Amino acid sequence: MKAFAIDRYGGPEMLSLRDLPEPEPGPGDLLVEIRAASVNPVDFKIRSGGVKVLVKDRFPLVLGSDVSGVVMRVGPGVTRFAPGDEVFARLRKDRIGGFAERVLVDEAFAVRKPAKLTHAEAASIPLVGLTAYQALIEIAKLEKGQRVLIHAGSGGVGTFAIQLARHLGATVATTASSRNRALVEGLGASEVVDYKTQRFEEVVAPCDVVFDTQGGETLERSFRIVKEGGAVVTVGGKPDAKFAKAWGLNPVIVLALGFLMRKVTRLARERRATFEYLFMRPDAEQLARIAALLDDGVIRPVVDRTFPFAQTKEALAYVESGRAVGKVVVEMT
Repeated sequence: MKAFAIDRYGGPEMLSLRDLPEPEPGPGDLLVEIRAASVNPVDFKIRSGGVKVLVKDRFPLVLGSDVSGVVMRVGPGVTRFAPGDEVFARLRKDRIGGFAERVLVDEAFAVRKPAKLTHAEAASIPLVGLTAYQALIEIAKLEKGQRVLIHAGSGGVGTFAIQLARHLGATVATTASSRNRALVEGLGASEVVDYKTQRFEEVVAPCDVVFDTQGGETLERSFRIVKEGGAVVTVGGKPDAKFAKAWGLNPVIVLALGFLMRKVTRLARERRATFEYLFMRPDAEQLARIAALLDDGVIRPVVDRTFPFAQTKEALAYVESGRAVGKVVVEMT
């Protein structure tokens, strides 16, 4: 089968199209013919080796974590799906491989594709949907009537998070450029901060929850507007020592991350705020709930561009450039 893979970590030139053996479904596996796969920042972080401490990779490594497609064959013990079923999924971190003609998907992580969505739209959802769900519902426990600031509202995670927060009954503020104001307002943001001309902490009222996707200085400044006892959740920057311990990382790495993130830890303590670094995990139950919201029209996919499979490298470059609004998807054509 055709697949885009790397043999070692590095820049964009590491990714190449090659022929690889078709995977054979084992117990609990679905062999899925991929119709579409979406691009996420984690793809080029994996390619560069930026998250190798968290994700143990094997080579040749096929990139791509979000897929939508059709079940071709099933392995022993599969009971929920049969050949011909349309499914979508966020692949397990040690079984990524979405930029290929076929991939193995754990039955436990697969969900039936929302009927109203195309494969391209469905493929755009799993990572961003689960990230927003776990950040806002599972960790921050966002409730009706609360205020939330969502950074980078026009990005893949941001466009989903705004809609989910609005569905939960929260008042949503977001940062975005002026050219994307109409988009984020249409998704449910009632307050839009132009990050190019305004400092969000000077114009946004205190919030119960801040969802950060940037890390660094943006994360640190976020503690200025979170209410005492509120929650700050980040998927950007570096993990903290608490996260590193929970993942069972080397004690030296735990110590180093504790030192690097000491300012953030102090700011959270001063605000008596919950602070969590989130590395999203696949969860079929949560993805099924998200699928229901999509089928009901409560949340809609926001797809910036689609690329043909042959232009997968160009699709990654486009996302890496920071110009994408919403999601970028690779389609098998």
